[in-house]
Amino acid sequence: MSGRLYGLGVGPGDPELITVKALRLLKAASVVAYFVAKGKKGNAFGIIETHLGDAQTRLPLVYPVTTEALEPPLCYETIISAFYDESAIAIADHLEAGRDVAVICEGDPFFYGSYMYLHDRLAARFEAEVVPGVCSMLGGVAVLGAPLVYRNQSLSVLSGVLPEDELRRRLEASDAAVIMKLGRNFEKVRRVLVHLGLAERALYVERATMANQRIVPLDEVDPMASPYFSLLVVPGEKWRA
Repeated sequence: MSGRLYGLGVGPGDPELITVKALRLLKAASVVAYFVAKGKKGNAFGIIETHLGDAQTRLPLVYPVTTEALEPPLCYETIISAFYDESAIAIADHLEAGRDVAVICEGDPFFYGSYMYLHDRLAARFEAEVVPGVCSMLGGVAVLGAPLVYRNQSLSVLSGVLPEDELRRRLEASDAAVIMKLGRNFEKVRRVLVHLGLAERALYVERATMANQRIVPLDEVDPMASPYFSLLVVPGEKWRA
């Protein structure tokens, strides 16, 4: 009998935001796999570390690259695709041996989660179950105290990596928006918000729900220091019931 694959969302950072179901499956898994940058412990692993038993196998999946610039002919997409292939093989070895594997993922596994790339490679071969988690977007609006969408408003979730013209077009058509993947894209995003007259509504938070969380006014954010775990929220216009 093959083992079962679990994709467990463990929340945006606050250890208490993991669901009861995810915690139960985490503790029962023979192998716990987690994504991590070189030389780091990883935020997701930090959330669940105290819940693990000595008998559980830890399987770190170490990213070969993260956000650093690569010299030609190196290609990020090629390198990261090979990494997911290798990670899937490592997990499949445990599943074929009959061991259940829990892959933990910050936020939600299917919302910009690295787990999804393993799911695409393994779910057709092995029984798989995904447990949703509190995503960073919802953790962000909670700590900002900002209702996101009222009544019939629509929400756009956008990547800061989008070209400036495309980002402007999509924001212009949105009732409310959350912009992820800021980092080096922050100044471009801020410029678009100012151009559209949305800067006063926009709210910025770093590492929402984590111990080192920071809420910073938009015009005070250092564009060279915006971390990976940051996001911008443009809430929908308030509506009085």
